[in-house]
Amino acid sequence: MRPIPPRALIKILEKAGFRVIRQRGSHVILMNEERVRIVVPIHRGKDVRVGLLRAILRETGLSREEFFRLLEEDP
Repeated sequence: MRPIPPRALIKILEKAGFRVIRQRGSHVILMNEERVRIVVPIHRGKDVRVGLLRAILRETGLSREEFFRLLEEDP
């Protein structure tokens, strides 16, 4: 696993059933049907680091395999 751009992470989470609820400053808040809330920071020129990426995957319940499958899918 390696860092990825925040916009790519948001697209992956949207494919996984999350939707953008709002954005406050440099943080985008997403939520799914089960009301799981995820916050993705968007800081110019910075990718989402591995530690935060793992924490987000843990909170969403996505497996690494599922995450990589969604990452590889065409938009």
